[in-house]
Order: sequence, then structure tokens, then C-alpha cells
Amino acid sequence: MKKWVKRLLIGFGILAGLLLAANFGLNLWLKTRLPEYIKNNTDYKVSYKTLDVDLGTGNIFATGISVNNKDPQNTNVIGLQGTIDTLKISRLGIYDAIFNKRISSTDLLLASPNLNVILAKPVDHKTGKKRNPVLFENIRINKGTIAIFRPTKQKLLSVQELDLFVENLQMTEESVENKLPVVFDRYSIKGKNFFFRPDNVYAMAISSINTTNGQMSVENFRLVPLLSFAQFKKFYPKKTQLFEFSIPRMDFKDVVLNKNKVSLANADFKNPVLTVYNTGIKAKKAEKKSDFEVNLENVKLDNAIVYINKPDGNRLLSATHLNLNINKLMFNKDTSEQVIPVGYKDFTFSGKDIVYTDHQNINIGSVALKPTNGELNDVSLTPGSSVKGKTVMDLKSNHIAFHINKLDFIDKKLALDVKDVLVENVNGTIHGGEPQPKTPQKPGIIHSLIVRKVSLKNSNITYDKGKQPLSFHDLNATANDIELAPKPNNQGLSFQVKDYFLTTRNFAYKTEFYNINLGLLKLNKNRIQANNFAMKPLVSRAQFIKMIPVERDLYDLKAGQITAEGSWDLFSQNKFVNASQVMIQSADANIFRSKIPKDDPKIKALYSKMLRSIKIPMTIANMDLKNSVLVYEEDTPESMGPGKLTFSNFNMNVKNLNSAKTKGKPTRVDIKINCSFMNLAPLSVHWNFDVADQNDAFAISGKIAGLPASGINPFIRPYLHVTATEGTIQELLFNFKGNPAGLHGTFNMKHKDLKIAVLNKHNHEKKGFLTAVANVFLKSDSGSFPESVTVENVERDPTKSFFNLFWKGIEQGLKKTLIGKNVEKTEKKVKNAVSSVKEMKESVKEIKQEIKSKTSAPSTQEVKKEKKGFLNGIFKKKNTEAE
Repeated sequence: MKKWVKRLLIGFGILAGLLLAANFGLNLWLKTRLPEYIKNNTDYKVSYKTLDVDLGTGNIFATGISVNNKDPQNTNVIGLQGTIDTLKISRLGIYDAIFNKRISSTDLLLASPNLNVILAKPVDHKTGKKRNPVLFENIRINKGTIAIFRPTKQKLLSVQELDLFVENLQMTEESVENKLPVVFDRYSIKGKNFFFRPDNVYAMAISSINTTNGQMSVENFRLVPLLSFAQFKKFYPKKTQLFEFSIPRMDFKDVVLNKNKVSLANADFKNPVLTVYNTGIKAKKAEKKSDFEVNLENVKLDNAIVYINKPDGNRLLSATHLNLNINKLMFNKDTSEQVIPVGYKDFTFSGKDIVYTDHQNINIGSVALKPTNGELNDVSLTPGSSVKGKTVMDLKSNHIAFHINKLDFIDKKLALDVKDVLVENVNGTIHGGEPQPKTPQKPGIIHSLIVRKVSLKNSNITYDKGKQPLSFHDLNATANDIELAPKPNNQGLSFQVKDYFLTTRNFAYKTEFYNINLGLLKLNKNRIQANNFAMKPLVSRAQFIKMIPVERDLYDLKAGQITAEGSWDLFSQNKFVNASQVMIQSADANIFRSKIPKDDPKIKALYSKMLRSIKIPMTIANMDLKNSVLVYEEDTPESMGPGKLTFSNFNMNVKNLNSAKTKGKPTRVDIKINCSFMNLAPLSVHWNFDVADQNDAFAISGKIAGLPASGINPFIRPYLHVTATEGTIQELLFNFKGNPAGLHGTFNMKHKDLKIAVLNKHNHEKKGFLTAVANVFLKSDSGSFPESVTVENVERDPTKSFFNLFWKGIEQGLKKTLIGKNVEKTEKKVKNAVSSVKEMKESVKEIKQEIKSKTSAPSTQEVKKEKKGFLNGIFKKKNTEAE
């Protein structure tokens, strides 16, 4: 053998011997001197039964270990106290441990450890000094009992019967500060009685955790408040909510912790119960954006229960049997800045017995939701507490469904496109609240909202405000392309409806004095049809007179059918009405006016001004009232029953009824009326005015022919105590022009054999002398070609209506025709004649009284004769007013 080979072998032999000697010496030194060395050079005291160290591999095996801090009060190092049955360390970096005081190892095995760990104080950021880290790539713990405490000795975490395996574990001071104290690649864990206290408000407890083939099961998870709600509000006055959470069982797998990111898959939470206590404090916007990320591949909640309480402790919301499946749930820095701070790919949600309690209570029997559709069953809304002055609903619906085309957020505002909404079988009442002060509107979170179709089917709804219910029976309605968007100036929202259709039967509206009904109502944006319209008084005429403070008409109206055709928009910002045709057929109208209440002192506008005051563009090209009846009745304190005017076979045509707000449209209104006056004579009227004329000028003319004078007795006899006994009004023509100050024009009446009778106040006896005097001054015949008389200087009482002014014009024309142009002189003569009669009656009365006093005979009944200004009564009837 060559000498160099021999020398090489001898060298290896010597080296091996030295290594064996060194290893033996090291083990001997470790067994005898290591505890004292650790005590002298570290912050711990360690003892053990056996210890074997392989200097070459760095493997360490020890049994019967106990460890304690030399100075338990030193919070700058991790505190350790307890025992370990077996410790096995593979590939320990001995050089780093001795010279750099940095413990690192490939594998760590702890068998039956019973340890209390007290965490060191956080790193001093001012000095930048870092703790010496402890690094173990892989950790295995068998049957461990471990408790971890904060530097303040407050328990942070504890677990019993812990079996743990963690691969590629990394734990540093930096990771602790970033809220993830550990990160790893793979893990397996099993244990009981877990406890974790993240802060002074909550504690988390788990009965058991078990991991099998990457699948983790957690039994009886509980998040428990450490304070009562009253204490929480006292010690944390700026906090918005307190939570309480329990999950009997949850399963998930593939947990990944990577720096600031937590990921897991297939999380399944069984029968969770969440309770939220609201403090009433508004949440402040977070100043610092979170870098924390959570990715959950699939999340499933089975049979969850949620309770949300109000600040006063009463229940705000409760929901049971909740089921939720979410795919790819994500929370990160980007999503946290959105209105909905989480992202997802898809979800399904269902629940039962959802109850919301506030001033408006909401109860939902069941609900099912997806990103593209939703369905609610057995929905009821009832008034709750503190409803005074608020609009509340008392409604039920057995089915509500919707489909969504798109839901998105643009600039943190909602952009929603709904395909359709269906609401079925709604029954109940909406109670209107008091008007709220108008405040500048803001668009809020709405960027755009489009609902392509809304359908309301088979419903019965009543809107009741001020005990005036408006009822829709058998209501079916559809609206298409509803759009809600901010106005250009960002002051509120604009609202538009492209098309709509509504039908309802037995429509009813009840007011203080009337019950309004429709047998059938159909309407859309181009046509309206109302059948069997009726407006019936709820009170008698006597009751009505007692209930009104000033004069007012009492209506009793009916109409067979009302239709309208054209186009109109009453929902959008640019409202308008443009009807081509309105038809009212077979109307029957009774208007009653009593002169017993005081006059209404309000100034009455003429019809042109009334139309001009309509705020939206309105045009009705042609309006017809056909085959109708109009009856006007009036009484006075002196009348014996009401006087009556009847207009039968009433037909009216109105051209171009407008509000003078549509550019390019004519503004003159033409009205033509043809009817039968008192069912005896034809009457025609032509009336026109220009709505755009600020002077409110008008013209009205008409004709009546072949009217028996007695035909007007039903109107004049009850309270004027005068009847026309003979004669005929062969033709009566009038042609007036006027404005709000008064009217003027011409009047022409052809009559024959006209005579009247003056009655007593009971309308029974004819007063012969007064009747004779009246007929003396009347022109009983006008001749074949009577001249027209001029009606002039007729002043209008601004507190009276147009028809009161019109009547004054007729009155002056009748006076001048029947008495003559010198009406004032004739009236004076009549008054003198009546005065002479009165003086004669007074003389007779005095003589009778003198005879009575002398004879002391029983008094005889005297009939008191009253002065009867009959012509004045006929032609100066108390002014009437039609509203």
C-alpha cells in the first residue's frame, strides 16, 4: 500500500476518533453542565432526565424536561413555565444557537407538553430593536396542554389535548405585529377546550377541533362578550355594535396563511346564531384602509339565526332558517373601498320567519335570493310603534318576485337594471302621514335605477289619509321602463315611466261629504275609461248646511261612462296632458246651494284665470258631454223649499280646453251648449274666452225659444213667492261681453200674454191687489219684432262666481224688457203704491184696535200683511254663486 493512502486512512481514523470523542464529551458536558450553562447564559432554567445530542447532525433528543424563567417579571423575553415529556429537535443550528442566540431547526417534536407561555412585549419601534426570533420549519405536538398569556399576564389562548403538526412554520415579531402571528404551508390539528381572548371585549371558545385529511371540523364555537351591553356602552361610548356569535359545528379545509392573507375552502357553518346589539352611534368612516385579505372559496351557512337589537334593547330584526351559499367570497383593500365591502362570484340565500320591528313592522314568511332573481312569500306589513304623523302600511301579499339584469356600483353609487318585478294578491290599507317640510333633495347612492316591468296583480288596496279612504278593488297594474336618475343639477332624482296600464273595479273614494265610486276604471298613457261613475253625498242637505261655515255647493253626480284619449305624463319631471278627445256620456248632475250659510268672502277667479293657474302644459282638443241632465237647486232663509232649474238632454262641446303653457297651441276656448230648459224649451249657448289673455275677457251668447212662462215657476215660486200664470216666452236672445270687472251687451226677448201672481209667504194665497199692480206695470206682449235692449254697467262682485255676473246681465235685460228702459222710475211708482196700501192697512188696524179696547170683546185674529216688493223680488233675487 502506498504511503499516502496509508497516511490518509490514518488521518480519517484520527478525525473519526476525535469526532467520537468530541461527541461523547459534548453529550457528557450537556448532561452534566448544560442546565447550569443555560441558567448562566440565558433567561431560563431547564432540567431534564435524559439528553442525547448528535454533534454531526444537530439532532437533539431529551426526556423529562422542565423549564422556567429565571426572572418571571422580565417581559422583554418570552416567558416559559411547564414540562415536556419528550423533546426531539432535528438539525438544530448549534453554531447560531451558541454564538448568534438564534434558534432554528428543521423539525421540532414535543410530546405531552404542559406549558404556560407569556409573550414578550412588542418591539420598541422607537429604537428599532428586534427580538431574537425562534424558527422551526416543522412542529409536531402530541397530547399537549398549552396556555399563552399576554405580557400583562392576561390569558390570550389556551388548549388541551392538543395534537398539532405544522409544516414550514414562520413566526416572527413582524408577523405578530401584522395580526398574523404565524404562517405555514400545511397543518393538522386536534384538540379540546380552545380559548382565545383577542381583546377586552370578546372571548372565543371552542369545545373541540379535529383535522382529517386536510378537513377541519370545529365543534361548539362561541364568540362571547365579556361585558354586559350596558357596560359596553359605558366603557366604549364610540363603538357602534356589540356581537354575540355561536356555531355548534363548522367544517372547512385548505387553510392558507400567507403574510396578510387568509384563505380557506368549503367552509360550512351549521346552525349558527348571531346576535347584534346596536348602540345607536353612527359609524365613522375608517381613515386607514385595511391591507388584510380574506379569500373563501365556498362558504355555506345552514339553518342560521340572526337577531339585531335596538339601542333600547328591543328587537329590531329577527330571522330564522337562514341558508347561504357564496362562491369565491373575497375581502381585500380594493373591495373594502366599495359600497359592499366584499366581492363574490355567485350566491344563493334563503330564510324564513324574518321579522323587522320599527314604526313599520315587516314580516316575511320565506325569502329566496340569487344575484339575478329573488322571491318572497307571505309578506305582511303592519304599523309599529311611534307611527304618529308617519305614513305606514297595513298590507299583506302572498308572493313577490323579481329578476335582475345587472347590479353594479359606479363611483360608489348604485347602478341597478331590473328585468321585472311581480307583486301578487296585495290586500290592506296604506295610512297616509302628515306632510313633511320640503327640504332640498339629494340623489343619495342612486347612480341609475331602471325597472323594465312592474306588475301588480289581483289586489285590493286602500289609501287612507285624514279618514278619507281611497280604495282599489280587483286592482291590476303594469308599468314599463321606470327610470330613476339624478337630475342634471344633482338636486334630487328625476322619475320617468315609459308606459303603464291599470284596471280596477269598484273603485271608491270617501271624503267628508261624499262617497265616490267607479264600477270600472281602465287607464294607460293614451286612454282612460271610467264606467258607472257616482258621487253621492254622505249627509243630508240639512246636515250639510249645519256643517259648512260659508256657502258651498252640494253635489250628487252620476255618469254612465267617461273616456279620454291622447297622451299624458304625470310622473316625470316634464309633466303634461295632451288629450285629443274627452267624452262624458249620460251624466246626471244635481247641484244644491243654500243661501242660509254666510257668503264666502274669497275672491273668485274667472275660468280663464283658473285654467291659466294650472302649472303643467294641458290641452284637451275636444271635450263632449252628451245625453246628460243638470239640475240646479237653491234655497234661502225665506223660501218654502228649494227653487229648481232643470237642463235636460244636455249636450256640451268644448274646443281647446288648455292652460296656455303649450307652445304653438291655440289658447282660445270655445264652448257650445244645447239642451232643453226646464224640459220645455230648447236652449243654446255659445261661450268663449282666451286663457292667455291676462285681462280675462270673455263673450257669451245664447238663445231660448218657445218657453211657457209657467215653466220657470219651480225655480221662482219657492222663495220669490211669485208665479207666472199665463204667457209664453217665444224667443230670448242674449249677447254679452265682459271681464273680471263686469259685463255689457244686448238682450232681446219676444213674449206674449205674460201675467204673474204674487203669493203670500206660504205660497198659498194669491194677493189680488199686489198681483193687479204688478201686471199693470209689466209689458205682457212684446210685439212681433221687439227691439233689443242694452245691458250696461253690470258690475261684478269679485267674491261671486262667473254665473252670478251672468245672472245680473240677464236680470237687467229682463227689467228693461218687461218694465221699460226707465226701470228706476217704474220701480219707484210701485214702491209708492205699495206704501199707500200699507198706510191704509195701518189705519184699518188702528180702528180695529180702538173698537176692541172700547168693547173689551175677545180679540180677533189679524192677518199681518207684508209689503211685497214683488218686482224687486223677481228681478233682484239674492245673488247666487256656483263654485
